[in-house]
Amino acid sequence: MDSNKRIAKNTILLYIRMLIILIISLYTSRVILSVLGAEDFGIYNVVGGVVVLFSFLTNAMTSSTQRFLNYNIGLNDEKKTNKVFNTALIIHFTIFILVLVLSETVGLWFVKTQLNIPADRTAAMLWVYQMSVFTSLINIMVIPYRSSIIAAEKMSIFAFISIFETCLKLIIVLILPYVAADKLISYVLLLSLISILNFIIYEEVCRRKLSFTRFYLQWDKAQYKEQISFSGWYLLGGIAMVGSKQGSNILINIFFNVAVNASVGIANQVRNAIYGFITSFQTAFNPPIVKLYAAGESEELHKLIYRSSRFSYFLLFALSFPIILFCKEILSIWLVDVPKYAVIFTQLVMMESFAEALSSPLSTAIGATGNVQKYQLCVSLIILLSLPLIYISFRLGAEPKIAFIINLIISATALLYRLLYIKKYVPYSFRDYCCQVILPCLKITLLSIPVPIILKYYFCKSTISTLIIFALSILISMITIYLVGLNKNERLFITNNITRLLRKR
Repeated sequence: MDSNKRIAKNTILLYIRMLIILIISLYTSRVILSVLGAEDFGIYNVVGGVVVLFSFLTNAMTSSTQRFLNYNIGLNDEKKTNKVFNTALIIHFTIFILVLVLSETVGLWFVKTQLNIPADRTAAMLWVYQMSVFTSLINIMVIPYRSSIIAAEKMSIFAFISIFETCLKLIIVLILPYVAADKLISYVLLLSLISILNFIIYEEVCRRKLSFTRFYLQWDKAQYKEQISFSGWYLLGGIAMVGSKQGSNILINIFFNVAVNASVGIANQVRNAIYGFITSFQTAFNPPIVKLYAAGESEELHKLIYRSSRFSYFLLFALSFPIILFCKEILSIWLVDVPKYAVIFTQLVMMESFAEALSSPLSTAIGATGNVQKYQLCVSLIILLSLPLIYISFRLGAEPKIAFIINLIISATALLYRLLYIKKYVPYSFRDYCCQVILPCLKITLLSIPVPIILKYYFCKSTISTLIIFALSILISMITIYLVGLNKNERLFITNNITRLLRKR
């Protein structure tokens, strides 16, 4: 029960964090597109994506560091946890050097010779690239500190730092129209300064609040080898995931132009804003999943995986279905001048997110077992399959949206493989998974869709009516989830917590 209360408390804190970030992010995206223009926004999106392509090492190490910290905290071994943290710092510094070398050689050659950038914006493009490299390098060194805060379940600290960082980005956006210098260059320079401040805050907070984050210059070959071996396989998964997302963006740039990349950027902004709620929810659940596996509590582990998967889908559906249904109207209100392809790209990206929401708890559980070699190899091959399929489709004259359709199919295939693979190391009943996850998800989907569609096509006549029906769609989904998607104990738990909060007020 204490564990459930802690998860609930952390989830609420992360929701508040994400709600604030969502509001600010949606506003700043609109202003940035307006201030920079579609061309410069597209340049920022595609050139920054090349740097992200090299930072796949960062994504791999985030998962690896999180797993080892969670596992040893679950064993209540502070000495070993400190050793894991120190080893992670050494590894991340090694990655820092490697990414720097790759970015200033292969990456620099690529953006200069392969991207479709207007000639008069070449200098600005190089500024964007170098500042994006710098920001990525700083973010690499933040990972061990941020992972430590999450592993220790200090979600209030994590939420505060994230909100503070987002507010600083809002300030940048507000002053950007009044900057006399090149606005694209000024924007990336100011973002780089925020990354430095972000690192300083994380390092200082960890030093004061978490004793296991004290750095000691020590070398433990066995620990280094264990973490490198584990993260090496996650590296493969990181290459596949980032390669698929950013590779698709680069292929769109090569076959089309930066204006289409601007539409990709808008779709990803919406997706990241909404999926951030799911990430916040899963951030609260991931440490307990690893700790339950470390403690050998199989029954509780299964329950938590099912609950996390189901709730992730419910939350994503309630937020994303109205956006998919009213995508054109919402983007018109938000952006006023909507780039071509932005609507269909956004709809397809949101659909792809459903498979990712269901996959995340399974990936966390597989990582907790440490048996990731075959898993990462096969999943990576499945995900990377999207790139040759997209390339062939574009060569045959397909429209840009085919890239997102292919990614949607690939994500569903990867989810199916995860379900089959995890059964070997975390034995579970596929029948139980279908009954406790798949069936409730299907029920709330089928029951929530008809009424909003009818309301849209018969009553959506103005901006006000669109917003009202949009809000009603979310409300209908939430009511359906409460009545049909949750079991008796879950409804009772939510009701009791709401009642307790109201009494305190």
